[in-house]
Amino acid sequence: MHTTEELQQILDTAIQNLKFPDHPKQLYDPITYIINLGGKRVRPLLVLMGTELFGENANESIHAAMAIEIFHNFTLVHDDIMDNAPLRRGKATVHEKWSTNIAILSGDVMMVEANKSLAKVNPAFLGPVLNTFNVTAQGVCEGQQLDMEFEGRDDVSIEEYINMIRLKTAVLLGGALKLGAIIAGASEKDADLVYQFGENIGIAFQLQDDILDVYADPEKFGKQVGGDIIANKKTFLLLKAFELADGETRASLDTWTGYKEFNAQEKVDTVRQVYDTLDIQDIAKKSMNNYLNRALAVFAQINVSDERKANLLMLTDQLMAREY
Repeated sequence: MHTTEELQQILDTAIQNLKFPDHPKQLYDPITYIINLGGKRVRPLLVLMGTELFGENANESIHAAMAIEIFHNFTLVHDDIMDNAPLRRGKATVHEKWSTNIAILSGDVMMVEANKSLAKVNPAFLGPVLNTFNVTAQGVCEGQQLDMEFEGRDDVSIEEYINMIRLKTAVLLGGALKLGAIIAGASEKDADLVYQFGENIGIAFQLQDDILDVYADPEKFGKQVGGDIIANKKTFLLLKAFELADGETRASLDTWTGYKEFNAQEKVDTVRQVYDTLDIQDIAKKSMNNYLNRALAVFAQINVSDERKANLLMLTDQLMAREY
């Protein structure tokens, strides 16, 4: 078994070795650009860990890991266009650096490149691998669509929100682990369990993101604290606050989410006070821990040694202990 550091090394090498055609330059340069912006590489790492969990060498699933990483970055390129985002990981987004049309087309060809990587997987597993990849990719698109639809709606329930983040974020973590498991020859039952583990971790991870956006230490947080509040983003916290607020707190929420012009810091401070009054941070943490515990309970059912499970449990701890 490899250590997590060694797995990171295998990934870095594989990413450096990714070769895309030279021409047309403007179609392929953005791919190298976005993939080399870094990030935590959690998703491809999960593919490799999924394989080692079931006793096979991570190198068996490196092509599937690359497919997941290219696909994930493709979704970022298109998401950034939809969000009009100028920055990604502190650098110009593809549509800002090149143009919107190039970013659309470059994203399209990244999906093709992801499929080309998948096609290199051991043919014995190609059927289930393609199936899992396609279900995952489709889920991510559905999640993004729901996220956009929620912007125009005032009646989004917590249940709908959880389903949206499940699709948009969590299925990709589950899918990555399941791909690794399939390539290791895991039983269907175990592959499904590791998928559920990843999906529940993904929901917990996103809920933690919602909490950090409001309560992170600004010194450590890579983006503006309170960005979700400023943008009226329907996070778990805001939806829960609307559900619980009445009287003055409700009036305050309605007023501040209704303003077209406002002082950003004042809005963040006021809405955060509403959250504090209603104990929203605590409620959100309970929900987050609920999904984390569900994940760990599922993981406990997988029939492999604790030694093999150690890397994934350590990564889970790191993901859930972050402050930024």
